[in-house]
Amino acid sequence: MAILYNLFVLIFSLLLTSVFLFLFRVVLIKTGLIYFVKKKWRSIEDWFHVYQFFKVPEFNESMQRNQLYQKVLVYLNSLTSIEDSDFTNLFTGKKPSEIVLRLDPSQIIEDDFLGAKIFWINEEQNLVLKIRKADKRRVLRPYLQHIHTVSDELDEKNRELKLYVNVVDKHDGQNGRWRSVPFTHPSSFENLAMESDLKNKVKSDLYSFVKAKQYYHRLGRAWKRSYLLYGPSGTGKSSFIAAMANFLSYDVYDIDLSRVSDDSDLKFLLLQSTTKSLIVIEDLDRYLVEKSMAVTLPGILSFMDGILTSGCGEERVMVFTMNSKDHVDPAILRPGRIDVHLHFPLCNFTSFKTLANSYLGLRDHKLFPQVEEIFRNGASLSPAEISELMIANRNSPSRALKTVISALQTDGDGRGALNIGRRSVEDNGEPSGHFYKEGINAVKELKKLYGLLRVKSCRQSPSLDLISRQNEG
Repeated sequence: MAILYNLFVLIFSLLLTSVFLFLFRVVLIKTGLIYFVKKKWRSIEDWFHVYQFFKVPEFNESMQRNQLYQKVLVYLNSLTSIEDSDFTNLFTGKKPSEIVLRLDPSQIIEDDFLGAKIFWINEEQNLVLKIRKADKRRVLRPYLQHIHTVSDELDEKNRELKLYVNVVDKHDGQNGRWRSVPFTHPSSFENLAMESDLKNKVKSDLYSFVKAKQYYHRLGRAWKRSYLLYGPSGTGKSSFIAAMANFLSYDVYDIDLSRVSDDSDLKFLLLQSTTKSLIVIEDLDRYLVEKSMAVTLPGILSFMDGILTSGCGEERVMVFTMNSKDHVDPAILRPGRIDVHLHFPLCNFTSFKTLANSYLGLRDHKLFPQVEEIFRNGASLSPAEISELMIANRNSPSRALKTVISALQTDGDGRGALNIGRRSVEDNGEPSGHFYKEGINAVKELKKLYGLLRVKSCRQSPSLDLISRQNEG
C-alpha cells in the first residue's frame, strides 16, 4: 500500500507541476510577461558575451547612396521577427488590401543565421549590425552574401519603380537632393502608337544594352546609353520615356535644370542617383538657347560623358528631350554623348489611324479618306491635340472625326509640310488648333485647361526616325 501511495503522490505531483507550468506559460503569453522575460534574459546573456558592431551608413563620404544600406533595409523588412519588435510602422502595400511592416527608428531586429544570433539596430541614417565576436569569423561574410541574395530576389519580385525629382536644398544631409514618389505611369511599348518595326528596334536596342555589361567593360567604356528625343510639344516624348522605364524596370531621375545651382551641383545629383535608372533632362534646347540656367555648356558636356559619368554612371540610360536640335551646339549631339536620335514628328495619317483605333475603336470609317486627303495636303496636328479631341468626343466616333477634320482644316494647314524629308522641326512654338463642337473653339479651350497641351500622361507616340549611332553587337 505504501508503494502505491508513493506512486500516486508522485503522479499527482507531476500532474500538478505540469498544470502549474502550463498556467504559468499562459499567464506569460497572455499578459506579455514572456517578452519582458526574454528581454531580461538577453541582457543577462550580454554580460557573458563580447559583441562587435558594424555600421552600414545610408550615404558614403561622397554623399553617394550606399547600395548595401538599401539591400539590408529590404532584407530586414522581410524578416518575420520584425513583428516581435516594440515599434513597427504599418503601411499600405501596392494593393489597397495589402499591409506591410517597416522598421521604426531605434528599432532592434533579431535574426538567426547558421546557429548564430545577429542583431540589427535602426539608427538615424545608419543600420548597425551587432554580432558576437566568437561568431564573426564563421558567419559574417556568408551572412552578408545571404543578405545580397535575398535582397536581390525580393527586389526582382516586388520592385516598385520610383520617380525622383531634384530639390533646391543641397545641404539637407538627411534626405539628400532627391525626393521620390511611386512611378505608376501606364505607358508601355505595347500601347504606344508606334510602327511595329521601329518599336522592335528600340526594344532590341534597350535589351542589348541591359545584357552588354561585359561587352562595354571589355571595350573600356562606361556601361551607359544616351538617347535624344526631339520634336514639337505634344508628340509623345514623355510617354516614350515612361515606356522605356517600364520596359527596363528602371527608376526615373527627372532633373530640373532651373533648380541646379552650378556645374558641381549637377555632378552631385548624378552621384546621388542609383544604378538601373533613367536620368532625364527635358527641354534641354530651351535652357541652352535662352541661357536660363546656372549650369554652363561645359558643365552639360561633362555631365553627358565626363570622367564622373564614366566612373559613376554605370548601368544608366540618359534621355534628353528637345523641341528642335537645329540651334544646339554640335558638341552636344556628337556620338558618345548621344547614341540614339529619335525624331517625334507631328501626326500623319498612319499615326492618326493608330490613335483612332486606340481612342475610338475604329479600324476604318467613311471619313478616313477625307482625313487622309487633308494630311496629303500638308496639314497636321500633334498627337496630343488629336488624342484630346478624340477623348472629348469618345462617345460619338463620327463627331470625333468631324472635330479632328475641322481642327486640321483650321489650325493644321501647312504644318505637316515641316516633316517632309526632315529629321527636325523648325517650329519651336506650341501648336495651336480649333476644336469644333457646335461652333465652339474647343482646342483653344483645351489649351487653357491643359496648359498648352503639355500632356505628359498621354499614351501615344508617333512614327519615329531611329538613327543608331553606336552598336553593342
